Amino acid sequence: MMLGRRKPRVETERMTLRLPAHGDFRDWSLLRQESREFLTPWEPSWSDDHLSKRAFTNRVYWAQRAEIAGTAVPFFLIRREDGRVLGAITLDNIRRGPAQSGTIGYWIGARYARQGYMREAIEAVVFYAFHDLGLSRIEAACLPENAASRGALEKSGFKYEGVAQAYLQIDGRWRNHVLYSSLRSDRRGRTDVG
Repeated sequence: MMLGRRKPRVETERMTLRLPAHGDFRDWSLLRQESREFLTPWEPSWSDDHLSKRAFTNRVYWAQRAEIAGTAVPFFLIRREDGRVLGAITLDNIRRGPAQSGTIGYWIGARYARQGYMREAIEAVVFYAFHDLGLSRIEAACLPENAASRGALEKSGFKYEGVAQAYLQIDGRWRNHVLYSSLRSDRRGRTDVG
């Protein structure tokens, strides 16, 4: 008898972080729709079918394949008290070998912003990446004017590293991003390292 693979699940103080499921479509699509104006200045342009059931189904299948392949762990943020989807955080571009690193990207619904949920999720995913996956470096990037995202990263222990020119296409334009990282063994600032 073959036992099923255990899917990744991370518990935080107020949330469960887990892979998206087909049953999340309604919550996800309503939250994305009502948060459109809040999210689109910070995200790649939405496709015409972005909020469709078919696009969501493809998203769920991609999440399952990426997690099994070890290239990404896409988590939905589920509030424990009512089972609501609050947003998502993805540990993506997981690189093994000498790099042992990954990149996080995230979004939160407008009505849940500035309540500490994303900081809670970032800290939990970084812990998971370092302790469960054995990664050594987590990277993040955001637009320079995205003060909320920069604040969440800095409060979660990420350090500013610089600016990447024309890093991503956001809302239809190539945009510079500020780069941050969190290191499992943060040696930055030490002068006694050989």
